[in-house]
Amino acid sequence: MKQQSVVYLDHAATSWPKPESVGEAMIEILNGPSANSGRGSYGMALQAGRTIFQTRMQLAGLFHIDNPNDIVFTSNTTEALNLAIKGCLKPGDHVVTTMVEHNSVRRPLEYLKRTQGITVDYLALNPEGEIDLAELKRAFRPETKLLVCAHSSNLLGSILPIEEMSRIAHEQGAFLLVDAAQTAGGYPIDVKSMEIDLLAFPGHKGLLGPQGTGGLYIHPNLDLEPLQHGGTGSQSEALEMPQVRPDRYEAGTLNAVGIAGLGAGVSHILKLGTERIYTHEWQLTQNIMAELGKIKGVSLLGPELGKPRTGIVAFTVKDQDASSVAFQLDRKFGIAVRAGYHCTPLGHMTAGTSAGGAVRASVGYNTTNKDIEALIAAIQFIAK
Repeated sequence: MKQQSVVYLDHAATSWPKPESVGEAMIEILNGPSANSGRGSYGMALQAGRTIFQTRMQLAGLFHIDNPNDIVFTSNTTEALNLAIKGCLKPGDHVVTTMVEHNSVRRPLEYLKRTQGITVDYLALNPEGEIDLAELKRAFRPETKLLVCAHSSNLLGSILPIEEMSRIAHEQGAFLLVDAAQTAGGYPIDVKSMEIDLLAFPGHKGLLGPQGTGGLYIHPNLDLEPLQHGGTGSQSEALEMPQVRPDRYEAGTLNAVGIAGLGAGVSHILKLGTERIYTHEWQLTQNIMAELGKIKGVSLLGPELGKPRTGIVAFTVKDQDASSVAFQLDRKFGIAVRAGYHCTPLGHMTAGTSAGGAVRASVGYNTTNKDIEALIAAIQFIAK
């Protein structure tokens, strides 16, 4: 593990430091079999292909996916969401989503709304990020094709009831797309028991892999239009992209070095266990909330103390700009947090913080109580 020079509380953006095995795996393939997988029959290319498939298998085990080839590698969650949304929807389709979505969901939907005439309903949640399932059911129409939601809000930390939402969507003849940017690796996900049709996930957050990695699970009965067209190394004589997975959705050279690092990160997660990670992070958030709640002028966002949430605690300090608070935390105390609008203006409308945004502290599997104590002492000083 790298020596930490800061108190790092921005894991919701990118986990850090990574397990040593992640860098080792990347260096090993970079200095060794880093040829193009699927493009040659010689040893280096075959070894690169085996490394990539091994990561697919690890991800399949983590998410309880039967066929590893139903996992498509992307450069991040944003690309995965774009592939799912743009590959699934057609002119005239209707989409149901929520008021806490990231711009990686909202912007593709608004683009298709402008260019293809799809319609979108943004379902309001309460300030704690809870959804009214009866209201959700009423939002569906005969032309509703897709329900898309963040498993956990990247601002509030709230966790949506995916099983119940999936049941409602399927009863109404729609598909479910889950944005697992804040839950993959840090919260148990079972695509079969949750009946998830599409699961978009990042490699660089809870899965502990490097930036520039991510993926999309596509249910075997669901066919998407490819987002990109190009070389696949298979069926090169055909004018169209292959039908076989994952080639259909993986045009061009894959990031073998990054995927090797992602595989090492997932391996680390599988050893620790997602339930253990979630429990550790939840306890840390409860400590943060309990102590911040004692500081005059500090207001907390999201679920109340004691309720389920991911490792995110967003807050405001009375009469102080969120960016100013984050700047002071960095320059005076060596504490890294995220401040502003977190790419979720709808989430800030829900939380009532549209005027100035919020400060977000987010913990990871390697965050310690000492880190939390440093944050609390700093906010006590800043809030005076």
